[in-house]
Amino acid sequence: MPAKKNAPTLEQWKRLYELMDQFSELAPWEYMYEHNAFGVQPPEAGEFGFVSVMGNLGEHFAVSVYPGKKGFEGYLNIQRVGYKLTPDMLLLTPQLQASFEDVDMVSPEDRKIIKQLNLKFRGKKAWPLFRSYRPACIPWYLENNEAQLLIHALEQLMDVAPRFKKNPDMLEAPDSNEYLVRVYKNGKWLDQFRKIKFPQDPPLRLRMNMDALHHLKNMEKQNSIVEVDMEMMKQGIRDGKFDRPYFPFLFMIAEKHSGMILSVDMLSPLPSLEKMWEFIPEKVIESLASFILPKEIQVKDPLLALLLSPLEKEVGFKVNVVSRLPAVERAQKELKKFQRQ
Repeated sequence: MPAKKNAPTLEQWKRLYELMDQFSELAPWEYMYEHNAFGVQPPEAGEFGFVSVMGNLGEHFAVSVYPGKKGFEGYLNIQRVGYKLTPDMLLLTPQLQASFEDVDMVSPEDRKIIKQLNLKFRGKKAWPLFRSYRPACIPWYLENNEAQLLIHALEQLMDVAPRFKKNPDMLEAPDSNEYLVRVYKNGKWLDQFRKIKFPQDPPLRLRMNMDALHHLKNMEKQNSIVEVDMEMMKQGIRDGKFDRPYFPFLFMIAEKHSGMILSVDMLSPLPSLEKMWEFIPEKVIESLASFILPKEIQVKDPLLALLLSPLEKEVGFKVNVVSRLPAVERAQKELKKFQRQ
């Protein structure tokens, strides 16, 4: 069940369904591609959104709004990887989506709102659906501020799409680093070409167990290699702490040559991936302090290497990125086999 806290108002739901009716009639997926995108800066100084239409291939008819810095960067990454896009990349990209789905995708909560608004839908790909995607979370119900951003995005799409149909060059900026942004100024919406800039993210506050660190530094270094890996699981869970269900990350540490598992943990991506990342160095230090001081740590993910890089100088082992982690991969395979059984 969705959280009632910060839920959209009935007026917001009414406007969203009205706009989806207009979206259906306009059918911009017939002449717009996902890369024909533009920005929307809400009048109430809310979060910036980048708007993209899906459906040109005739499969999934939708509008995606990529909010803020992480959403915009996620959109650019999706366009960059193209056909190499994976489901995990999508699940790690924040976005709001309004789509047309079959009836089996409509939840009881969606039906309740449809009934309150006295609306009726019938047929394939005819049911409007609104979902919020947050990194490593199961697509979930909109909150109030998300609904408002989606309303602004759909309203501005109703303005931009017909003009784009007549003039496909209208989204071409004079500068390759600029994008069309719809901006509300002096009581009306205007076109502006601008560079999309955001404040720099605050630095991560990496956690460290100083007692474990001191103990590890005084251990005798072994001629050993330790593998560290983190993988997003495919099965979503809810733990009661947060409103929305999420995909936990399997965090595993193993000794390369013996295959011995030094640590297994399930990490939550909530309240944010950044908060989860901050605890990685501490978890590695605590695990190693109970077993071994290796000469080298191997990872597959460059992000893990970056998170562990402060430990190279502090503790004295090397952190290297490699293509395979055989000990961890064997353990992951056995764990997944056990879960299936």
